[in-house]
Parts: sequence; structure tokens; C-alpha cells
Amino acid sequence: MAARPPSAVSETLHAAVNTPLPAEEMPFRASYMDSTVSPRESKYTSPGSSMPVLVNQDKEAEAAAPDTDTKPKKRVITLLAFGLVALVVIVLAVVLPVYFTVIRPKNGTNSSPSSPGDTSTDNGQNGKPSSPTATLVTGGDGSTVTADDGSTFVYSNAFSGFWVSDPNDPFNNNAQPNSWTPPLNQSWKWGIDRIYGVNLGGWLVLEPFITPALYQKYSGATDEWSISTLMAADTASGGLDQLEEHYKTFITEQDFAAIAGAGLNWVRLPIPFWAVEVWDGEPFLAKVCWKYALRAFQWARKYGLRINLDLHTIPGSQNGYNHSGRSGQVNFLNGVMGYANSQRALEYIRVITEFISQPEWKDVVVMFGIVNEALISTIGRDTLSSFYLEAHDMIRNITGVGEGNGPWISIHDGFQGISAWSDFMRGSDRIALDTHPYFAFGGGPATDPIATGLGLNAGGIWPRSACNRWAVGMNNSRSSFGVTFAGEFSNGFNDCGLFLNGVSDRHSYGGDCGFWQDSSQWNDTVVAGLKQFAMASMDALGDWFFWTWKIGNSTAGHVESPLWSYSLGLEGGWIPKDPRLANGTCAALGVDGSDFNGEFQSWQTGGAGAGNIPAASTSQYPWPPVSINNAPAAVTQLPSYTPTASIVSLPPPTLTATSTGNIDVGSGWFNTMDTIPAPTAVANCQYPDSWDAIDAAVPPQCT
Repeated sequence: MAARPPSAVSETLHAAVNTPLPAEEMPFRASYMDSTVSPRESKYTSPGSSMPVLVNQDKEAEAAAPDTDTKPKKRVITLLAFGLVALVVIVLAVVLPVYFTVIRPKNGTNSSPSSPGDTSTDNGQNGKPSSPTATLVTGGDGSTVTADDGSTFVYSNAFSGFWVSDPNDPFNNNAQPNSWTPPLNQSWKWGIDRIYGVNLGGWLVLEPFITPALYQKYSGATDEWSISTLMAADTASGGLDQLEEHYKTFITEQDFAAIAGAGLNWVRLPIPFWAVEVWDGEPFLAKVCWKYALRAFQWARKYGLRINLDLHTIPGSQNGYNHSGRSGQVNFLNGVMGYANSQRALEYIRVITEFISQPEWKDVVVMFGIVNEALISTIGRDTLSSFYLEAHDMIRNITGVGEGNGPWISIHDGFQGISAWSDFMRGSDRIALDTHPYFAFGGGPATDPIATGLGLNAGGIWPRSACNRWAVGMNNSRSSFGVTFAGEFSNGFNDCGLFLNGVSDRHSYGGDCGFWQDSSQWNDTVVAGLKQFAMASMDALGDWFFWTWKIGNSTAGHVESPLWSYSLGLEGGWIPKDPRLANGTCAALGVDGSDFNGEFQSWQTGGAGAGNIPAASTSQYPWPPVSINNAPAAVTQLPSYTPTASIVSLPPPTLTATSTGNIDVGSGWFNTMDTIPAPTAVANCQYPDSWDAIDAAVPPQCT
């Protein structure tokens, strides 16, 4: 089949990345704003590791020293020699780490990687302060970190990771979380490097079961829409400012340090669309969480963690679940306002892409999940596929095509299962498939015992069930589709957890949920069973993000959804201290996972052939789609928005160097050729409620 040729627009745009727009050229028109368009046309050596040098110098000094010396003059000379060597050692211990991690990278010379998996070098043990008042710019296990708020804490990392923080070079990407993960200034090798990640759920997008105390304070709050409304009315408690207090305290820099110290290497960061803006009638706290997302980017950079940025909420709701912003209806690509809401969604995807594709951020924010958990059973497979393909083309028109040009694009399987996507978007540029495998929501009683012993006997049926359910499918998807990972999974083999199924007491578990909601009651066999289940899940999935890093206390004073907290599991022993311990668990249990050989096709990782999707694959997914489920008219007759508003871009942080003053942080907009105005309402149109339009009539004058 013939490959689809690049359009003249995309060729011009790719050539114009980061170049000014000539005055005589008109801005290109994005098809996603046009409702009348036709169908598409090893181990890595720490840069600051000087320990082997110092050890050799010590041994050479010992070998050179005489065994005995009875003459006082020789004794004095020997003591002076030892003193001189000691002084040299101290100077090297202080200077070399700073040179290799800060000065040398600025001069463009980085140390070369050694072979993956090598764990022989002791990284990050350098950069110790020369005096109690010195501020470190890098350090490893046991070093003192000065956080961005001025507080200090001791960095704990047993895996040779090291942090880097230099106010005069805030975009330094030399940090490394552990010995088996490439630092940010080196390429991630898909199929060789494995994702060991956690989500930061409940931080910038609220969920009742993750922050239950907030919801317990406001009776009737079930989602972020309702709790925002109730908070805003509660001026005595601070109104919506309570949300910013939550942003400040729920996740901090020490969490990022602890994530690196736990042997992890990626963070999936859910953000809401209201990080960009809100429209009239939407009660969300607009734009405030963005500055905390920026802090997350910088903290990730400091500790060498990569970010999968996840757009977790979509205007109108993409699934009707509470984590979409408002529970109830699906008004994204469904119903009378389904197309209009998709226009807004594409605009927010565009704005976020422009920001994270800038050179200051692209090595940290490596992946962009464009829609979290779109409900395909309501939206329809073809309609969602059309949106995914349109978003892919829009993003690559902004970033260019091929490895290093903008983020990876992550699409969710829509709860359809990963095998259903095996032939989708062949020839696309760096598309990853995200799936969220959970036992908890299967609807069964889940009463099979998990406390069945220790070692391989631990966990009862549950570890093997995880291996059998996921291992073969994940590896088959890597072979057929390409990069495939679990964006969410948990230790929840049952659905026990306060507010886990919404703000209610309903559970399908057939036993006593009270036991599973209080980890202080768990004995060694319970802990061993849960740990074996966790390791089997990790091994079967291969590349994964646990949901979630942290669960807040309820008003009872403790975590009431402990099966879902990675950090609590580390403390309690039901999460492995080293995620690599999970490797081989399924084989040990006698389950054949049909291991993926680690080799992707070139186009799947941004190499030769990337961006050339066959025309036969695109013609069946036109944009806009011909029809939308639960809409009484064709898409061309449904309400839409017009591209005539000013662009709302995301602001960069303000950073000040200690020696040079303000630092160039970029404009927030990567491609200066991308100048089409933003969507806004058509004049004289009386739009239905965009969050409640399933049964609405189609208004006139709205296209």
C-alpha cells in the first residue's frame, strides 16, 4: 500500500520549528478546528564518579609507604607525604564531582555509557560538602539535599543514583535515579530499558479514595466538580485556596527523591485540562495547578526521573467517572456537544505539546498521554480512532517526525483490550499503547485466600493469575503494535478501599473489607502474599506505572486503601524494595510469558519509516467523524466552535541564577509557525450545557 505523503503544510511546519514566522506567510489552518474538512489526506557511569580514582590513590600511597623507619628525619618526611596525599584526596573528592556533573557537561563533554545492566560502578557517592555550610550541586546516598523551599533532608538511595541541582544551570539533565537507568541526557532504549514507574494520582486531579479526608469534610462531594463548588462556598475555610494548600503538601520534593530511592525511574503525572483554562460555568480552580506541574518537572529532572504527562480530564468528561472531573455523562465524542468538546480537547493537547516539546523540557517530559481512559463502549471504536489519528497528525505537525522531535504519544486502549489495537496506526511516529489492568473491578467476590505461606507458596492463586492474565498479551502487543505498557495497576486483588468505588460503601468483595482497609491488622503471611502478587504483576506487565504513589489518611487517621499505595507498601513490606526483584517471578511460578525479544521495528521508535501511515489506514478514520454516537444529526450539523480566540499558552517558570540573574526559560511555545487562533463560541449560538447534553436539542446557528 502506498504511504500517505506528507502535506505541504507539514513539510513547511517541520522546516520551521523554532524559526520566526515570515511576515508575508499566512498561518496554517489546523483541520481539527474545521468542521467541514474532507477526510485526511546497562549501567551508566556517573559523570561525577571519582571513587575508583581515590581508592587507587590510597592503595598506591599505602604501597609506597615503608614498613619501618627508625630515623626521625625520615619519619617527618613520611608524615608530610601522607599529609600531602590526604590533602590531594580531599580536594579531589570535592572538586571532581562538581567538575564532572556541572562544569564538564556545560562544556559539552559527557561521559559515555557502559553496557546496560552493569552494576559495578558506585555512582553518586560524591559531591560531599567541603564544609557544613556548603550547598551541594550533586550528591548520592547519604548526601544532604537542599530542597527548593530551603529545607534540607538526607538523600537515601541504595542503587547508586545521584541528584543534580545547580541554580546557575537549572536545565542540567545529568541526574540518574539508579545504576540501571540512563540519565536524562542519554537516550532511553525501548525494549532494553524497562519502565518501573508510579502515578502521582490524587495530587493535581482529585479522587475521593486518594484524598478521602477532603471529601469527608464536604458531605455530598463526589468528584472535583462538586467538591470545588462546595469549597468555593466555604469561605470560612479558605474557599478554593484549600486546593492549592493540597497541591503544596500532598506531594513534595521529598516524594520525588523517595521515588528515585525506591529504584523507580518514571513518574506518570495526571493533570487536568483546567491547568490551561476553564470556560464559563466550570467551577474548577483554573491554572493554579500548572505551577505545581512545573515543580514536578524540575524535581523529576533533579533526581533523574522521566515523566509521562497524562491529560486525565477532558471537557464534557471522556468516561463519566469521578476522576474525569465530573461523574455522570460522557459528553466527549458523544451526544450533541461531543464534537465541540473534542475541539477543546485538541486545543489543550496542542497547548501542552507546544510547551513540553521545548528543549528545556523534552528530555524530562518524554511521553504525553493525550486522553485518559476514554470509554470506547460509549464513544465507539471508529470515532475514538479518528480522534487519536487527528491528534497524532496535529502533534507531529508541531514537533516534526522522528526520534527526539517532541514527546512520545500515549493512547489508552479504551478498555477494549490491547489485542484489539494490534494493527492500528502502522507507520505512525512514536505511538505507545497504554492499558490499565486491574483485578479489583472484575465484579467477583475475590475471596480466594492470599495469605497462604511464604516464598513461592505465598499469594495463593493470585500471583499465577496475574502472570496468566497479562504476560503473553503484553509481549504479543509489543511484537504487533509496538511499545506497550501498563499505565495503571495496583495490589488491589479485591475492591476494598474507602471511596474506591466512588463516595459510597458498595463493594463486590465477598468478605470483610474492614480488614483490607487497615494494614495494621496484616500478619507476615498476608504481607508475603501481597508482595508475591505485586512482583508477579510487575513481571507479567514488564513496563508499568503503579497506581498510585501515595494515599492520604482518612478522618480515621490512617490509610484506608492500603492496597493502592506504593509508598505505604514499601514501608510495610508488601512492595519489593528493588523492583528488579520481580523479574523472573512468572517463570518461577511455571508460567511462560513468551518473552518479547526486545527489538522493535524502526518506525515504532521513531526511526526509518516513522510518520508514514498508509492511506488505506487513514481513509477509514476521517476527521471530523461522519457521525457521533447519541447525536440526532450529522457532525456537520452539531454545535462546534470557531477558531477566532486568542491562544492561551502555558507559562514557563521564573528561574533566577545566583550569578547571572534571570535565566532563559523559553516562551512556552515550541513552534512559532503554529499560530492558528483558539476555539471559541460561535456568535448568537445558544449552546447546550457541554457537560449535560446527551438529551439536548441541536441548536441553530452553531456551526
